[in-house]
Amino acid sequence: MPQASVNGVVLFYKTYGKGEAIVMIPGLGAGHTSWFRQIPVFKKRFRVVTFDPRGIGRSERLQKGYAFRVLADDVIGLMDHLSIQKAHVLGQSLGGLVAQEVAIDYPERVLKLMLVSSAIAGGDVNPTNPELMEALGYDGGATQVNFCKLDTRKTMHAVIGMSFDRLLYRKAMQFLSRFFVKEEMFDGLSDQLKAIAGHNTIDRVHQIKAQTLVITGAKDRIVSPDGSRALAARIPNAKLVMVEGGSHGFNVEMAARFNREVLGFLGAV
Repeated sequence: MPQASVNGVVLFYKTYGKGEAIVMIPGLGAGHTSWFRQIPVFKKRFRVVTFDPRGIGRSERLQKGYAFRVLADDVIGLMDHLSIQKAHVLGQSLGGLVAQEVAIDYPERVLKLMLVSSAIAGGDVNPTNPELMEALGYDGGATQVNFCKLDTRKTMHAVIGMSFDRLLYRKAMQFLSRFFVKEEMFDGLSDQLKAIAGHNTIDRVHQIKAQTLVITGAKDRIVSPDGSRALAARIPNAKLVMVEGGSHGFNVEMAARFNREVLGFLGAV
């Protein structure tokens, strides 16, 4: 089983293919399996690196909280373990926040940056879609989420249910989550939610030097597309792609379109 001792924890990872490396960072509560519709395509052109973040899946969890900087350090530590000096970095949703931190703190390690269904953390920007706010128990006019006080199970159920528009995908993912989302993973998910609460990039994203693609679904019910617009506006020369009809999980539901946009950005079409 491929494991790496990284930044104080043991991370589970997988690699595929050869060529320039692309490190793919999953979203809230997700692990290496979330890229199952990208790996078969991307590995033909790149060395694809996927992993379970600390506390998720088969990766180790420490009995203490952490800041997002730690998650970025984990990514760099995994790259060091694999002797990867530079890589393209792709992050989805929460993984997009981690990818931003990697690009800000380690600019010399990032070739190109791809931020999927993501947003800016902190400030007056509220990236959470109002529909999700209501699903989490907030009143319709609420503008801020207290991530430290969210019910972890309720949050995960809402996120899975609202990430997909097509009934087939929604039912399939909710069914599969019974097997992949284990009881012990809720502590790791809780750690992620608490880390979001203390994270802020609004005054730092302008420091990103890597050529950046910001891509989101226009019908994202988890992270408002306005969050991606604000993100692209603050990153110098970022390219914004709004996929019509795309859900939060459009990398699964609209994989052909998603893969084409990413590979085109990487010059690999």
